Amino acid sequence: QVQLVESGGGLVQPGGSLRLSCAVSGIIFGLYTMAWYRQVPGKQRELVATITRDDAIFYTNSVKGRFTISRDNAKNTVYLQMNSLKPEDTAVYYCSAVGGQNPYWGQGTQVTVSS
Repeated sequence: QVQLVESGGGLVQPGGSLRLSCAVSGIIFGLYTMAWYRQVPGKQRELVATITRDDAIFYTNSVKGRFTISRDNAKNTVYLQMNSLKPEDTAVYYCSAVGGQNPYWGQGTQVTVSS
């Protein structure tokens, strides 16, 4: 019954912006650390950012200063604001909820940065 549904992906030009959303149901959202991952075909899934239930935040070095993770516990939603996008940001972006031994995952949303 747990569902994570990503939205907001699409095609954008280099230097542009996108805002990803992940709507969560079936868990007590406020008790979970939320994370965004991304994956390029042929490569390992990469952790992009996390935000804990206490609002502690982590970013991988390649997105620092460009991406912002946030959460709205009243809406059971986590966001990833992506600015100054680069072609190397192209990937499928996945939302994850971590609160026990095994995380929950969304279906992913495609982000393509290309001119």
